[in-house]
This record gives sequence, structure tokens and C-alpha cells, in this order.
Amino acid sequence: MADSSFGGIRGDLEQKLARFEQLEHSLIDPAVLGDQSKLSAVAREHGTLAKLALRYRQFTTLERQIAEHREMIAGDDADLRGLAEAELPELEAKREREWEDLLELCSGDEDADRTRCIVELRAGTGGDEAALFVRDLYEMYRRWGAEQGWDFEVMDASPTELGGFKELILGVSGDTVFRKLQHESGGHRVQRVPDTETKGRIHTSAATVAVLPEPEDVEVALSPDDYRKDLFCASGPGGQHVNKTASAVRLTHLATNIVVQCQDEKSQHKNLAKALRVLKTRLYEHERRIEHEKRATERREQVGSGDRSQRIRTYNFPQNRVTDHRINESFTLDQVMVGRLGLVVDAIERHAREKRKSEMEQSAKPAAT
Repeated sequence: MADSSFGGIRGDLEQKLARFEQLEHSLIDPAVLGDQSKLSAVAREHGTLAKLALRYRQFTTLERQIAEHREMIAGDDADLRGLAEAELPELEAKREREWEDLLELCSGDEDADRTRCIVELRAGTGGDEAALFVRDLYEMYRRWGAEQGWDFEVMDASPTELGGFKELILGVSGDTVFRKLQHESGGHRVQRVPDTETKGRIHTSAATVAVLPEPEDVEVALSPDDYRKDLFCASGPGGQHVNKTASAVRLTHLATNIVVQCQDEKSQHKNLAKALRVLKTRLYEHERRIEHEKRATERREQVGSGDRSQRIRTYNFPQNRVTDHRINESFTLDQVMVGRLGLVVDAIERHAREKRKSEMEQSAKPAAT
């Protein structure tokens, strides 16, 4: 039963409601209304908190009504007592339903509703075969994303002569994009017979995937004094397709030593714009990771706060099977690779949601007396 003795989750909800109400006042503050940048930031945060805050406000209203009904039951007025006794069970049942809905809303990542993210794919052990696997992962995400109506943009790429990628950085945008893709972060392993294998032996290769929520410009303060910009000539696989002009851009953030580079565009200006987007995303992720490390262990399992090399999934081509090790479930590989990744993601989301709700309910239990 949800009551006022609940611990951490109630405290978090109280803070979010207080912040929401503060933002409500800010939206009518002349100082904010006169600053378009500040108004956009306030409106965005207000919108992000609205669903949860309004639901929690309904929950607290029900709690007050229940307390009032209990006072009437304990009082001397027989008519009020009878009325309160008749209405109390329905109010308590409604409160429990509201609590379940709140747990559902709280079970996701705080960035879950982001509509833009950066996806970084990198080849691991396995040489050329690992690079080809990166290409296959990209095609898998692209096909699935097409069904979702998402837009994909190549931010930077390091192609190989055989058509794979040592590294591929993508900008992905669309409805529910981070909510769906966040579970892809981690190590992906492939078992198959490479095209270059003459003896039919199965090889094991690996790639890593990192999915980072892309912040809005107003959320990350970044000035030219904060980073060093280096220009260089872009090149393709094997030194081919060399760009004769220094259009490729490398940025080094001075405080954190985070380095990003973009060379996919022929225009230095476009490469700089893309590099700044990636740098802001990694800086946001850096701060996000620090913040998450201050929280409970279960929060460290979210994107950006754990070991990205940890194996999360195996793609076994000879057995036509994809196994996600976090939920110990297998799926038909050829379906997943042609765009039905949602079968896997939906199962992971159900597992993560139930686990999160269970942990939240445990942490919210009243302390024993």
C-alpha cells in the first residue's frame, strides 16, 4: 500500500512536483517571457515533467481525501461516518491504481522521451569480419528505424576496403528513438563463417554499441574557448578518395580531454557542426554518468553508467538465432536482421520495466519498527 511513510521514491516525486510548480511560475515570469532562449528551456523542462507531476498531484489529492474520510469515520456524526465508510474503499482502490501508474511512469530512464540520440558503432575483436559486422548492425538498425519513421544521419565513418566500418557514428531522430535504442548499448558478438573463410570455419567477432541521448543546445554550455579545433584532410579506406583540402575537423574538449572528429562531409563548416553535436552529446553523457554513479546500483545499469564492453547479445548465424543474454531469450536471426528488432527490444523493455518496478516497490516499503 502506498502511504506517506514511503521512502526514496516519494521524495523523488515530491522534488519533481516542486520543480514542476516552480517552472509553472517561471512560465508567467516577465523576465523569462522576455528571453526566448530561457523560455524555450523552461518550457521544455516543464513539458518533460508535466505527465509525472500532474499524475503525482492527483495521487496526493486522493491521499488527502482518504485522510479526510478516515477523520469522518472516527468522528461523532453518524451520517458523515456512514457516507465516508461507503466511499473509502473506492478511494483507496483508486489510490492504488494511481500508484501503479506512477511506478510505470517512473520505471523508465529520465531521458527516455528524448527524440534525438547519437549511436556509436565500433568494431571490436575480429578484424575485417568485425568491421563487416558493424555494417550489418547499422543495416539492422536502419531497417528497423525505417519502420518507426526515424531519420538517420551519418555523423562520421571509418570505412574499410571490404565494405565494413571500423567506426560509424550516427545521429538518429524520431518519436521514442532513445526509449527504444537505449537498450542496445553494450557488446554485440557474432558467430558465423566469413565470406573470406575457405575452410568453412565459424569465426567469432565483436562490436560495441553506445547509444547516447542528444541534448538540446541550451542544456550544454560550450564556447570555442572550451575546446581545441584541429583541421586535417579526410581520407577513405586504404588512403583512397583523399580530400585535398583540410575539411575534416577534430575537437578536443580541454577540461575532460574528450576528442571527437568528423570527416563525412566535404564542407569544413558542416563537419564542424556535426562534431559540435557529437561533442555536446558526449559531454552530456559524461555529466550524466557522474550523476548516475551517485545513485543506487540499479541506476548504474542504465546507458552510460556501466561497462559498454559487456556482452549483451550473440548473433549465431549457423543456428539462425539471436540470444539476448540480459533476458536469456532467443529470437529468429534472419527476422531480426531484416528489420524486426522490435521483437527483441519489446521483450527487453518488459523485463526492464518489471525489474525496475519491483526494485522501486522494495525501496518504497516502510521501514520496520
